[in-house]
Amino acid sequence: MKPEILYGVHPVQEAVRAARRDIQEVLLTSGKKKGGRLEVIERQAQKAGLKIQQVPSDRLTAIAGDRRHQGVAARVGPLPLFQLPEMLSGMDAKPAPFLLLLDQVLDPHNLGALLRTALCAGVDGVLCTHDRAAAPTPSVSRISAGAMEHVRIAIVTNLVSAIKTLQANRFWVAGMDAAGKQSLFTADLAGPLAVIIGGEEKGLRPLVKKQCDFLVAIPQASALNSLNASVAGAVVMYEACRQRCAHQEA
Repeated sequence: MKPEILYGVHPVQEAVRAARRDIQEVLLTSGKKKGGRLEVIERQAQKAGLKIQQVPSDRLTAIAGDRRHQGVAARVGPLPLFQLPEMLSGMDAKPAPFLLLLDQVLDPHNLGALLRTALCAGVDGVLCTHDRAAAPTPSVSRISAGAMEHVRIAIVTNLVSAIKTLQANRFWVAGMDAAGKQSLFTADLAGPLAVIIGGEEKGLRPLVKKQCDFLVAIPQASALNSLNASVAGAVVMYEACRQRCAHQEA
């Protein structure tokens, strides 16, 4: 399989730190003093026993396909993905596992932002749809500032079937819907939870919406249509995080 090219300080550093990918080599710009973050990456790569190659900046640009490589890139294998049963088996001991489901989120920038927030908010795994959806590519890793390298991701072909599996495994499934009758801030999000964010413009598909246990909306002070997927996702993930922290402290 052809290797992928990660580039930029955060994606490469987090890939080395996460140690989930097969990293064939780390490429650093030659001919100038490294210092700072590049020196840190070099030390981390050496400690991990990885091959390190010094290349001219223009060669690194050609390899990365982008001038914004920040002096570092890496040839890597694909990000390891999970099957849904495998992901669930790792959550048996958790009293209140927390999953994020994405229903055909197409924009790589939204996917990257959602993955970054998911990692920070303590989400245990992210399920993405196989069709008509952004994939976890090196570009998304860069957008996520390397957070994607740590997030457990599963790609599912049938989201409705996946929801039914989650419900059979003690999860309550909450769909984010601007027309939802329940406010996000009155919903109980402290237990085993799977939150679904709909795709850009269309939101949740009708069959997906129908399968949800409840639908919640983010209160808005204006008549603007709705928040975009990554912002809505950040709001709901941190409200769930807030409730879980409060529950643990009680």
